[in-house]
Amino acid sequence: MEIKLASWNVNGIRAIAAKPDWQQWFAQDVYDVIGLQETKAELSQVPPAIAQKEGYHTYFASSVVKKGYSGTAVFSKQEPQSVEIELPDPEFQGEGRIIHLEFEHFHFFNGYFPNGGGEILDENGKPIKGQFKRVPYKMGFFDCFLNYAQSLRKSKPIVVCGDFNIAHKEIDLARPKTNTSNTGFLPIEREFLNKFTADGYIDTFRHVHGDVKDCYSWWSYKMRAREKNVGWRIDYFFVSEELKDHIKDATIEKNVFGSDHCPVTLTLEF
Repeated sequence: MEIKLASWNVNGIRAIAAKPDWQQWFAQDVYDVIGLQETKAELSQVPPAIAQKEGYHTYFASSVVKKGYSGTAVFSKQEPQSVEIELPDPEFQGEGRIIHLEFEHFHFFNGYFPNGGGEILDENGKPIKGQFKRVPYKMGFFDCFLNYAQSLRKSKPIVVCGDFNIAHKEIDLARPKTNTSNTGFLPIEREFLNKFTADGYIDTFRHVHGDVKDCYSWWSYKMRAREKNVGWRIDYFFVSEELKDHIKDATIEKNVFGSDHCPVTLTLEF
């Protein structure tokens, strides 16, 4: 039995809804589970054709602390055994960043993990190099997620997808040397993914394809970055190592447009 999963940061589900690439991609019946991030909408604001995708169970997590911000959604052909919105710690609730579904073979997380936020300024109003307002919250969120995933992992393996807002290694962004002081590639952020993988979570794209270069999932809208392939790989599928032998394929759908991110996929075989 194959299970095909997809993940896409759509950068606004209402905005992408009218775009042909999205319509063609979402109309497919290929994926068993689809995770979306940065939906920026409540379920009542989502076009019916999306909110009620035929043949799928739909789950939305919306930001309640700030409207039109963050948010995630999951579409699943199979009804899960259980559904949980947000992480269990109240400190990291309210932004609709996590949807957790339990299936027969694994726990599935769809996550829109926090960005590091705006720069911290010195007394003269100038940015302090490498200092960002939301990095402490971001790292706390990751720690909370990992602790929770590890507790659930005692019963079933873990699959987690989404926008991690971190490029792990130099190969995962086009210009590593000029971004070492930018959030998304800070040493403290990258260290989390070092810890995550050391704890037995597999980057499925690298597992399948090795150190293939120039493979990215996000490109800035500025300076024709996507056309030039000046991007970052910050969207992932990770699985706990118990699922290693079940990984069949993992892809980056770089030719699917509609957002500043493209979809990433994973195929598991049981």
